[in-house]
Amino acid sequence: MTDVQARLAEVMAVWTASPMFAIALTLAAFMAANWLFARIGRPLWLPPVLMAAVILAAVVALSGMGYQNYQQDARWLTVLLGPATVALGIPLYQQMHHIRALWRPILCTLPLAASLAAIYAVGIAWLMGAPLPVLASLAPKSVTAPIAMGIAGQLGGSVALTLGGLLITGVLASVFVDWGARWLKISDHRILGFALGLNGHAIGTARAFEISATAGAFASLGMGLTGVFTALILPFVFPF
Repeated sequence: MTDVQARLAEVMAVWTASPMFAIALTLAAFMAANWLFARIGRPLWLPPVLMAAVILAAVVALSGMGYQNYQQDARWLTVLLGPATVALGIPLYQQMHHIRALWRPILCTLPLAASLAAIYAVGIAWLMGAPLPVLASLAPKSVTAPIAMGIAGQLGGSVALTLGGLLITGVLASVFVDWGARWLKISDHRILGFALGLNGHAIGTARAFEISATAGAFASLGMGLTGVFTALILPFVFPF
């Protein structure tokens, strides 16, 4: 039994030493989460990305791989975030006719909502005595991940903490926008989609596409505009 365990430990060490293990593990966790999400009835409060994060964290911890090793090996996946950021221009271009037709409500809503998304998070953390790096990490919590990571790094925050905030924000935004729409009896898919994209970034956008194509289109618009606005304004405003 000891020889078998030693052999398995050697095989595991070889696998975990390869960057392909971290990449394959990430993709497998996401596919497993999607399968599980469909099997349990697609609950709004438990999206696939949250389940995938829990599965991945458990496997990394139990395998003895360690977060630092995983982060280093999975860095090839983060390279894709650069093109993903540039690709945000595509939904903006596709929704240009909506921007032209609704530029007044968008102009009134976007700066206020995007600013409040950063202000209340930073304000609550500041009142609780959080240090400056934590405040910098939480400020871009409502921005899509590729842009949020760049903002957090520029402000001196922790990218890992920012990603955690993004995950929590996306899940809660999807839940509360749905509840709020029912309570306020809002049925306009344009409003629902824009609110989900503005507050819930990619997770909210995925939820919007489940509602309708129109909601998904406006969620993409809200996510893209929020990312651009926050990236341009927050680095200048945050020091003050």
